[in-house]
Amino acid sequence: MRHGIHPVSRPVVFRDRAAGFQFLTRSTLDSARTVEWEDGTTYPVVDVEISSASHPFHTGTARVLDTAGRVERFERRYGASPARR
Repeated sequence: MRHGIHPVSRPVVFRDRAAGFQFLTRSTLDSARTVEWEDGTTYPVVDVEISSASHPFHTGTARVLDTAGRVERFERRYGASPARR
């Protein structure tokens, strides 16, 4: 690997402000804000709008859309495919 062309990877805390969830991982992002982690070390913190703790798919609050009406409307408008007839 050539030196000097890759970004520096460092430990960074990602914080989901909506869910109050944070996790420590390695990233090339940098931030001027810092936070003290559970081990007493200070790390840069990056605030995110959504994470697995607040995303509807991961929390089980996702809504299932009824697409049957759309499919029937499409078939009426453009005709059913020959395989389905």
